[in-house]
Amino acid sequence: MRDKRSLNNTEINEAYKNLLNIKDEDCKGKTDEELLQIKGLLDKAKEYDKVKTEFFANVSHELRAPLNVMLSSLQLIQLYIDNGSIVDKGGVGLSKRIEVLKQNSLKLLKLISNLIDITKIDTGFYEADLKNCNIVSLVEETTLSVAEYMESKGINLIFDTDVEEKTMACDPEKIDRIMLNLLSNAAKFTPSGGRVDVRLFDHGNELIISVKDTGIGIPKEKQKFIFERFRQANRDFNKNCEGSGIGLSLVKSLVEMHKGSIKVISEYGKGSEFIISLPVRIINEEDTKKN
Repeated sequence: MRDKRSLNNTEINEAYKNLLNIKDEDCKGKTDEELLQIKGLLDKAKEYDKVKTEFFANVSHELRAPLNVMLSSLQLIQLYIDNGSIVDKGGVGLSKRIEVLKQNSLKLLKLISNLIDITKIDTGFYEADLKNCNIVSLVEETTLSVAEYMESKGINLIFDTDVEEKTMACDPEKIDRIMLNLLSNAAKFTPSGGRVDVRLFDHGNELIISVKDTGIGIPKEKQKFIFERFRQANRDFNKNCEGSGIGLSLVKSLVEMHKGSIKVISEYGKGSEFIISLPVRIINEEDTKKN
């Protein structure tokens, strides 16, 4: 007898294909045997999804550990160069090469972190750790952290806000992830000489965060699935801009953890603007401990 957990690709694909076509009315008038068949398909699909999620989580963790060691080593080498322990006698531009290695390692680390977060969301083990924070400072600090990278790409980065301080309940780490993904996305699709604007607007009981670029934009027919996982609207018409297709999906999930919403306004050839709306609320100390 074949092991219960052993599913071949044909069965998996067939299960998903059939599940996509099943509607509530399709179950009406079915015999017990037919209903059991439908349940079997559901069980197979759920089982496959669980195995897939576990695989992504395990592989992501295995990749992140050596990558962190590589980044630490690069930082140590740079420290030796700065204090004169290592001298670039050949004039090969060690510091510049180390910076290139560092930037690409950080890109990989961001991708791996996104994969880990996606698997956590799928398994229901990823929640917002809310704290009362000055969100203006959080967004500004994250924006300034990528200023040097934007400058190296010839992109003008602007931060502006109509309020200097706004304390509200949010998860600092997740706000950081939201902004880094949006800024990374803007940098990827904005050519040298372009501009990225990050703006905050205080509407009292609602805070608006806007990330706007002068990049390649998104065709209208592609915008409807821009936040779908593993989908890249720009891949079809710009082969030079590669990506995993999970960044914006993760951003949407993280925003929704804050009971907020996100939308995109874009015109092909002129740029895109991602607008986040977050409800403003304050939690007491007891709520903070529970979260």
